Amino acid sequence: MLESCGLLTACVGLKCLGTDSTGRALIIVPATMKVFRSQEHPFRAADAVSFVGSAETKLLASAVEGTPVNVYHVRFADGARTNWHTHSGAQWLIVTEGSIRVQSTGGPPQDVGAGDAVVFAPNERHWHGATPGQSGVHVAVNVNLQTTWLDAVSEDEYAGR
Repeated sequence: MLESCGLLTACVGLKCLGTDSTGRALIIVPATMKVFRSQEHPFRAADAVSFVGSAETKLLASAVEGTPVNVYHVRFADGARTNWHTHSGAQWLIVTEGSIRVQSTGGPPQDVGAGDAVVFAPNERHWHGATPGQSGVHVAVNVNLQTTWLDAVSEDEYAGR
């Protein structure tokens, strides 16, 4: 496949069925739909090596065709948070319940609530978890990435001191 087909496939999930002499897609059709059933993937306790406090994660969906994407549902109890970490690709967080605290290296912690979204750039050192005194839930959309887990977020960092 030529680059124009690869870009279409990666960006919008379409299938290229052919190209003209310049490499432009001649015919594109939607890729085959796939349904991911929530009950097929139960919540599990978050990895204590990568999280502080009580948190649960659940893989909602995953695809390796085109640009790889993993979608996770994450629940944080009061005080719970990830360690500092980076991703090789972009990570989107969509807050669905409660309040989530997010922070990137060099910036102050920020609290975001249900309906808010956050995007972290590739290789941006950051963490996220429940806002102190509250619980929070988000959906994480990890695009073409590998995660590098780093040090734990200190109590002072978590509190914004």
